[in-house]
Amino acid sequence: MIWPVSTPPEEPPQVFCDLFDGRSAAIRRVSVRVDGAAETLVLALPEGETLNWPLSSLRTVPDQADETRLVVTTTTRALARLEVADKGLVESIRKGARALKSKPPVRGRARVFGWAGAAVASVFVIVFVLVPVMADQLARVLPPAGEEALGTATLEQIQTALSEDFVPLDFCTSQDGDAAMDLMLERIGGKALDLPYPITVSVLDHPMVNAFALPGGQVVFFRGMLDTADNPDEIAAVLAHEIGHVAARDPTRIALRSAGSLGVLGLLFGDFAGGAVVLFLVEQMIQADYSREAEAAADAYGIALLQAADVDPGALGDLFQKLLDEFGDATGIAAHFMSHPALGDRIETARAAGEGMARTRQVIPDADWAALKAICD
Repeated sequence: MIWPVSTPPEEPPQVFCDLFDGRSAAIRRVSVRVDGAAETLVLALPEGETLNWPLSSLRTVPDQADETRLVVTTTTRALARLEVADKGLVESIRKGARALKSKPPVRGRARVFGWAGAAVASVFVIVFVLVPVMADQLARVLPPAGEEALGTATLEQIQTALSEDFVPLDFCTSQDGDAAMDLMLERIGGKALDLPYPITVSVLDHPMVNAFALPGGQVVFFRGMLDTADNPDEIAAVLAHEIGHVAARDPTRIALRSAGSLGVLGLLFGDFAGGAVVLFLVEQMIQADYSREAEAAADAYGIALLQAADVDPGALGDLFQKLLDEFGDATGIAAHFMSHPALGDRIETARAAGEGMARTRQVIPDADWAALKAICD
């Protein structure tokens, strides 16, 4: 009796696909099949190694232009890519991989947030710790010529930034008005100070009620401040206070801090041209937010100058009070001077310093005061 010989089951034809393993730029030709029993995609590598990708881990790579092909990855190796061109294999994968169109799970989220937090913390340390420390050190060693150049350049930026038509603001000047300001500076002792550079005072033709100091000994008044003051002693008191900032080199420190901090942020956010740095520096110099210690020291310095010149320091308190009543504590020169300690306390301090002084004359005669008031006409 002859027994029939059984034939083994026919092996499925081999299907080859292109594999990008996500670790190198090489394209590897691999044999691929679907193991329905194990619910895996079996990849046989040329060197004999076998990779088993669970069908549940397969995800399509988005934005595929050719619908006849299928590019898949696996959540176990997110950078790997398998390009499948065989229609039968494409159909088998689509049937077996139920989560094929789902988004891959986010891996390492805690680590990403950790690195992001560390980056933010490092920027915070640079901007608010390292830059101020370096600026303070640099301000002590910066040569006077460097400070004067920094002040001149900053003033030029202020002239342009505050203009409405990009034409730099004019300086107010007249022979009598300049002579009156020069007399006021001499009267309060500003010309006899032992500073590495002379004090220079200028007036910008702008209605803002403000005054500020710049690096290199420059003190700048806006026309609006002269228009608002009732008498020359009030202007002299503001001038003495700003000279106090110059003597302590406060404007140099705040300019270096602002430029350094905004320079770092400009590099991070793409402001390589420095436009934001310039605008921020202008704002910082006009509305300088000095520290409690710097403001108290400038007050004390200015009061001492006024007392030595027999000018009532209470004039500064009177001007502050008038501006505080008119503008509140957040605009105008009140905002510039409202830094710590509180503006109300500083008004009382200035007035107390002038109690008992026998005032015989104001800081400059009435004729000179009229010429100074009209310097922008």
